[in-house]
Amino acid sequence: MRLFLVRHGESLGNLNERAYRQFGDHNVPLTQWGHRQAVEAGGAIASYLKALPGADFGKLQIWYSPFLRTRQSKDALLTALPESVVGEIREDYLLREQDFGLFTEIYDHAEQKQKFPEEFEKWARLRSNSGKFYARPPDGESRADVAQRVRLFLQTVMREAENSSDNVVIVGHGVTNRAVEMNFLHRPVEWFERSDNPGNADVTLIEGTRLQGYESILLHQAADRQPGQEDDLRDAYGADVTITPKTAG
Repeated sequence: MRLFLVRHGESLGNLNERAYRQFGDHNVPLTQWGHRQAVEAGGAIASYLKALPGADFGKLQIWYSPFLRTRQSKDALLTALPESVVGEIREDYLLREQDFGLFTEIYDHAEQKQKFPEEFEKWARLRSNSGKFYARPPDGESRADVAQRVRLFLQTVMREAENSSDNVVIVGHGVTNRAVEMNFLHRPVEWFERSDNPGNADVTLIEGTRLQGYESILLHQAADRQPGQEDDLRDAYGADVTITPKTAG
């Protein structure tokens, strides 16, 4: 069995956090660059499968988060995959991004503290005392909560894999894809705390067997937008944008 983990391509939220307020976290769209990244990710998967000896693979079962940026990434990915290798395509709400509760659409810690001082201080204490993995933002989910729901999702994937030679593609988010890798490879909490989110449209491949074990590699690293390349976005969206590290979302 092979499991391809694809983070969504660059979204407007990755360029400017105001996009989360304008559209709502679930409805932030890809940029043109993000669409291109997702197409290239699909091409990387197609090239990998083509190089396997004797076409040693079944159909690709594709799962995706219901958020707009992941749905658009899934659509872009499909344009680069031969129809002959694509099996069922299904959405699952368990793959959605982490819920930050009161802090949803507010990624700046200073603004979080200003708007919700008591809640922010409580969250800070939880992170200090219990660790970032277990601390829940007010009315939101901890990373441990995300890992638990992802484990439920993987039970469905593994149940189907027992009776099939098919492989799986998951188009998700930074935290949820990391949680998939953590659960599938039985990584400890320390690994999650030390690891970073994959980049936009990066492809992680988990490959192996139950008897011999599974390993993960970075199969494809997407090209980043470079500073000075935001003019097309100003033209397309009529707003200033700022290049930010591709971690959130």
